[in-house]
Amino acid sequence: MFYRPAPSHSREKPIAARVAGRWRTLAPALLFCLALLHSLAAIAAPAVTGMRIGNYPDKTRIVFDISEEVRFQTLLLPDPYRVVIDLPELDWRLPEEAFSNKTGMVQGLRYGLFQPGVSRVVMDIGQPMQVQEAFLLPPGEVAHHRLVIDLAPTSREKFLTASKASMSSKRAFAPNPPPVPGPAPFAEQLRRPDGKRVVVIDAGHGGVDPGAIGVSGIYEKELTLAMAKQLQTTLQRTGKYHVVLTRDRDIFLRLRERIGIARREGAELFVSLHADAIKDKGLRGLSVYSLSETASDSEAEALAQKENKADLIAGIDLSSESPEVTNILINLAQRETMNDSARFAAMLLKELDAVTPLLRRSHRFAGFAVLKAPDVPSVLVEMGFLSNATDEANLRNRAYREKMAKALQKGIDAFFAFKDSVSRS
Repeated sequence: MFYRPAPSHSREKPIAARVAGRWRTLAPALLFCLALLHSLAAIAAPAVTGMRIGNYPDKTRIVFDISEEVRFQTLLLPDPYRVVIDLPELDWRLPEEAFSNKTGMVQGLRYGLFQPGVSRVVMDIGQPMQVQEAFLLPPGEVAHHRLVIDLAPTSREKFLTASKASMSSKRAFAPNPPPVPGPAPFAEQLRRPDGKRVVVIDAGHGGVDPGAIGVSGIYEKELTLAMAKQLQTTLQRTGKYHVVLTRDRDIFLRLRERIGIARREGAELFVSLHADAIKDKGLRGLSVYSLSETASDSEAEALAQKENKADLIAGIDLSSESPEVTNILINLAQRETMNDSARFAAMLLKELDAVTPLLRRSHRFAGFAVLKAPDVPSVLVEMGFLSNATDEANLRNRAYREKMAKALQKGIDAFFAFKDSVSRS
C-alpha cells in the first residue's frame, strides 16, 4: 500500500500563521491584564516601612520611611499632651520593635486607620512641645521618602496657642470628613419581617487605638475583631439572628459611634468584646460587665476609666464638646434596660463557665461609656488577660474562639427565650 503526501493546498495553516492568530486573540486580554495590574499598583496605599526616634539636647526627631510622597498634617492636643500626624490611608509595615524604647519626650506612640482615607499617628509627650519643623525628604541614597518631625520643648501657653491654630486648619487636610454623629435616636425595636433578632457585636479598639498588648506582642484590637467575626458566623448559622459588626476591619471608632450603630440598627442586644492586660501576669480568667451608676469594685472602676479613654488615645479633641454630647448620662438609661443587661450577663456566664476559666467575681458592674445606650441591653465581655500567656494563647487559637462563640450563642439564645416567655405571660 502506498501513501501519497498531503497536497500542498492543505487547509492546515503554517505554524507561524497559527501563532500569529493566537497572539491576535490573546493580545487584548494580556493588555487588559497589564493595564489592570498597573491600575492596582497606582491605587495601592503608600507603605510605611520604617520608623525611628532620635533624642538630641534641644529636640526630639521622629522619622518615618514612606514608599512615596504623601501629604501630611500635624495637630497638637492638650490634657494629656499629644502630637498627632494625619496622613492619607497607609499600609503599615513597621516591625514590632519599631517603637520599643520609651525614651526622651515621646512616651508612647500609636498608629493606624483613623477614618476611611485617613491614617493617624498619635504620640504621647511628657511635656508641652512645639513642632519645630515638619518636612518630607525625597529619596537620595535610600530608596524611599522620609517624613521628618522635629519636636522641641515649649511653654504650656505657647502649646495651647499652637494647638488652637492647628485645630483651626485641620479641615484643609480632609475636605470631606465623615460627620461626627450626634446622639442616635432611640431605636424602635420592632421584630424584623423575617423574625430574626438583631444583635450588634462590638470589636473593642481598632485602628490607631490598639488596646492592650499581649505577652507575644499581639494587639487586643486584632483578637477582638477575630472573635467578633467568629461570633457573627456562629450566630448566623442558627438562622435566628441578624448580626451587625460595629467594625469589620482595623479602623478606629469613637465610643459614641459604637453606641449609635447599635441604636440605629434597632439592636436588641449589644455585646462589646475586650481583653485586658495588667501587671499581675499570673491572673487569668473571663468576666462580664454590665452598666451601673457605681462600680462593683476598684478593679472594675479602674478598667472602666481606662476603656472610656479610647477617644483620647486616638487623638480626639474633646475640649470643645459639651458634657451632654460627651456623655450619655446614666440616669437616662431605662431601669429595665439595665436590669436586662445584668440578667443577660448572668446567662452568658452560666454558659461560659463550661468552656473557660472565670474570674472569682465574674459578673462586675461599672460605668463603661460603650454600655450607655439607654434602650439596648448591653454587656462588655473581658475574654481574658493578654498579660497571661495561657489566656493569650487561647484567644489566638481558632478552635478556642469557636468554643467561646458557641457558649456566647447559648447565652444569647437563653436571653431571648426568657424575653419571649415574659412577653407571653
